[in-house]
Amino acid sequence: MSSSPPLLVLSLSFLLLPFSAISAPVTLQLSRHPLPPHPDPLHRLASLASASALRASLLKNRHRHASPRSSRSPLFPHSYGGYSLTLAFGTPLQQIPVLLDTGSHLTWVPCTSSYQCRRCSSPSATPITPFLPKSSASTRLVGCRNPRCLWIHSPDLLLSRCPACNSTSADGCPATACPPYAIIYGSGSTAGLLMLETLALPGRTVPEFTVGCSVFSERQPAGIAGFGRGAPSLPSQLGLKRFSYCLISRRYDDDAAESGSVVLDPAKEDSSDGLRFTTFLNNPAAGADKGSPFSVYYYIGLREIAVGGKKVRVPRSALVPSPSGDGGAIVDSGTTFTYMALPVFEPVLAAFVDRVADRYNRSADMEARTGLRPCFALPPDATEVDLPELTFRFKGGAEMRLPLENYFVFAGPDRAAVCLTIVSDGDDAASSDVAGGPAIILGNFQQQDYYMVYDLEKGRLGFRRQSCLRS
Repeated sequence: MSSSPPLLVLSLSFLLLPFSAISAPVTLQLSRHPLPPHPDPLHRLASLASASALRASLLKNRHRHASPRSSRSPLFPHSYGGYSLTLAFGTPLQQIPVLLDTGSHLTWVPCTSSYQCRRCSSPSATPITPFLPKSSASTRLVGCRNPRCLWIHSPDLLLSRCPACNSTSADGCPATACPPYAIIYGSGSTAGLLMLETLALPGRTVPEFTVGCSVFSERQPAGIAGFGRGAPSLPSQLGLKRFSYCLISRRYDDDAAESGSVVLDPAKEDSSDGLRFTTFLNNPAAGADKGSPFSVYYYIGLREIAVGGKKVRVPRSALVPSPSGDGGAIVDSGTTFTYMALPVFEPVLAAFVDRVADRYNRSADMEARTGLRPCFALPPDATEVDLPELTFRFKGGAEMRLPLENYFVFAGPDRAAVCLTIVSDGDDAASSDVAGGPAIILGNFQQQDYYMVYDLEKGRLGFRRQSCLRS
């Protein structure tokens, strides 16, 4: 989930910050707080499709929404589309569930006893438990002149909002807090203040971790663990060389008995371990402007898309970021259904329709009800589904050949249809070119039962298909 403000970090500000490298792997459960299932499965599909498209719009156009040792953790899937883990903050510790998000970099938690979250859950859902700063002996607000304030605000804003201060303290004039942040996500938002707090991981404690204390949110059922690129991110603050996660199947949504995991600084692995690797790319716009919102994303070199083994003709401009920052593909754990800009999606859709034309008919009714396309009606007596394979081919020769359950979903009563879980822009959007950021966003639905390794040291993404259930 993408944070909103363009960031500008002083080139030497890291010298003032504690370095908290992890020396041994830390494994965390990807866990969740359960939500009641929606009574209408089609409405739930439509909601996920809409949220995925909204998030894609934000990731592509973030500047429009700007505001003034190894550890393992369980990862749990949720019916609202995210995977969550639990982090422990404060003195004494307070356990707070947060969503894993590689598309943003600020970690924040619901905060204070006055925390308000509008349209965040139904009355019967598990209540949101906020972090209580007054109950922690280690909470401190980030000062207005603290270099970390520049992680979320521009120097110009701080010059106008922060009073003159002659202090040389690393606290950065703690008497005056860093101005509030406001972050917009695909389907929600949050606002609050930056604070420094102790983060406890299995086997180690990280003092003065920078985390957002959100006092108001809308449609954000949990806080965020920002795993994107950039100084505020959890990997950057902890000095991680790599991290990995394994997302269990969506069939276990809101099942507290099953989980995947996220591992901080896992052991080094290579192709002999069954991993396929592709290098991370730098967006040219991000390289020229360190405050560019595109600098947060993990761009990957997607070279081809194949349907049924046949290459789909898509514009090269969609696959490679342009000097202005438009185009290219990113991998994002916070997006549910993969997004493709229309110049990519339309030929992919046409390829699926062409390859199944002699077997199934399109269901316009189901497409209208779910917001997904294409949807294909299944015969009442169907005992199996025969659909073409979807393959992503990356720079360096790596291939991700998706299993059917990672890109099609049953819809309607008695599984009357199947729908492709890829979203795009509306039909009224310009389809002749790629504009406004990434053209392809690889979502978590397509990453089910894949072990994903973000090798930050070598600048590459590794993946292999496997069961992600914790034994």
